Amino acid sequence: MAMARGIPVRDTILWVQDTGEVDLPVIFCLHSLWLDGSMFDALVPAAAGRFRFVRPDFRGQGSSAPHTGDVVDMDCCADDMNALIDILGLRSVHLAAASMGGDVAVRMIARRPDLFASLAMLGSSVRAEPPDQLAHFTAWLEGARRTGFVGENLDVLMSIMFGATTRAQADAQPMLRPWRNKLELTPMSRWPALVGVLNRTSAVDLLPSIAVPTLVLSGADDIARPPDWGREVADGVPDGRQIVLEGVGHTPILEAPDTVLPLALRFFADTIAR
Repeated sequence: MAMARGIPVRDTILWVQDTGEVDLPVIFCLHSLWLDGSMFDALVPAAAGRFRFVRPDFRGQGSSAPHTGDVVDMDCCADDMNALIDILGLRSVHLAAASMGGDVAVRMIARRPDLFASLAMLGSSVRAEPPDQLAHFTAWLEGARRTGFVGENLDVLMSIMFGATTRAQADAQPMLRPWRNKLELTPMSRWPALVGVLNRTSAVDLLPSIAVPTLVLSGADDIARPPDWGREVADGVPDGRQIVLEGVGHTPILEAPDTVLPLALRFFADTIAR
């Protein structure tokens, strides 16, 4: 039975949307920082009747409970998600992971390889933030903490989350507008997650242990996680491949759904058929 509700997981409550079909293979969706499980809204109807979709919001993000500490790191998120999978009784899980979702996904699989069947990374990678970029973004976030994500700060955030080609397209504006409004309202309760992603450690050393088929979809316009970072994942796992999408930035599933949804769903179906 389909549901959307808060579920106690470890020491928090996670908001989870679940289409609920117990007889269908499961796609477990891991969202980007600043966004939430609704970024996968178009994926659900595109595969209705073929897959069950479970879409949690990470701790301290979306509609999940705020975090009471200073930082939510990738290891904490991975432990939350694996605990949620156990609570729901899921197995042979297919992961659809966007941006920070990929950092979490690789840690999830490394900890519990028995749970997972495949991984599709969408605008994602597993590197730590390079030192110069870390310093730049840290200063930018400190400024935004004082003034909010408005004006130039909001423009910078939009340029991180969505590619230049997408932002210039008139027909992309109906998609961009509600996300821009949501980003402008970023609450202070989101800060532990922002700090955790910005200061994430590298998971490159885990890649050889990721024994599930892995698809990496990288946007050619992605300035946050450029295609080279995605290639590192595809080359580092035993069974990986990368597709670079021209004219697409950091959020492929929103910027190019007509391309990304069929590619991802075909990948998951082909994995099941192996």
